[in-house]
Amino acid sequence: MLASPPFGTSIPLESPDAAVSHAALTVLPPPESIAHGKLESHDIEGAFLGPMTAESLADVDPLDLVDEILRLKARENATILAHYYQDGEIQELADFTGDSLQLARAATKVTTPTIVFCGVHFMAETAKMLNPEKRVLLPDLLAGCSLADSCPAPKLAELQAKLRGQGRRFQTVTYINSSAAVKALSDWICTSGNAEEIIRRVPEDQEILFVPDRHLGSYLEEVTGRKMILWDGACMVHEIFSVQDLLRLKRRLPDALTIAHPECPANIREHADYIGGTQGMLKYVASFAEPRDFLVATEANMLWQLQHASPRHRYHPVPGITCACNKCPHMARNTLAKLRDCLRDGRPEIIWQPSFEKARAVLERSLL
Repeated sequence: MLASPPFGTSIPLESPDAAVSHAALTVLPPPESIAHGKLESHDIEGAFLGPMTAESLADVDPLDLVDEILRLKARENATILAHYYQDGEIQELADFTGDSLQLARAATKVTTPTIVFCGVHFMAETAKMLNPEKRVLLPDLLAGCSLADSCPAPKLAELQAKLRGQGRRFQTVTYINSSAAVKALSDWICTSGNAEEIIRRVPEDQEILFVPDRHLGSYLEEVTGRKMILWDGACMVHEIFSVQDLLRLKRRLPDALTIAHPECPANIREHADYIGGTQGMLKYVASFAEPRDFLVATEANMLWQLQHASPRHRYHPVPGITCACNKCPHMARNTLAKLRDCLRDGRPEIIWQPSFEKARAVLERSLL
């Protein structure tokens, strides 16, 4: 049985009573399944995948790929949405770039019959939920999310039932980095851009169960003063920034300002001059008229967008504990070749699932 998490604390993964186990993480198919075209539509629930081949991995002239993508985009009458964490070469081709909140809202304004979502799986699911009549494609269906993986819907439902059985009154606020099934169990959906606003909507006489990011949850506790029950999930990218390397950078560039995503742990956030989501970061750096140095603690591809939007400044990635910069391996699964392939073949496609209807209602109430 699940132990009731103490009020205002997180649920440790290592505990035998943890709400999440490491076994819940997604296990990817072996590479030979991809190489030999054996990965079929049944391998991923809620999507039509079709056979995959190694052709997408072949070396192709990027300029030829771009020309082909633009030709196929016109042929398919498609709109391309790209998250700020995608490679710059993909962002350059997109009709809309943005954070999760911006892209969710942009998806509702698309007029073409096809949306190609260059991001990760939960983002494409969100686009489909908000556009049930449109075809939504994702270049690589295995582009997942460590946060979404950390919070399986059955485990969340079990914890909710346990809390209700104890007579505790609460509302579930779910970060958008989650599956459709988890969103369907939620009262509210938030992004890093509107999370504080959503928390303040919950009546003071009710507790808040915040899932799945414990770091974003602890940040929201700090800025709102609301103690919450925190699910013990974390982003694999933001959790591994090196505090020591950040401090070295600050010593080397003493006039630099540090900007950090709220998914970062508290030991990174406490050294930041600004904490906010990607859109907030863009607005913050744009507010400085004179050139400045910025130390950036978020996914490394965000530097492309920052440089593109405010080129007068200098941007320095905060290193991770194991590498010079932090890139999301899930976002990196989307490439120009795979973008070309999904436009050409019309797959992988996100297919409507029973959980989408209820999740859609929560999304619309929370984000639109």
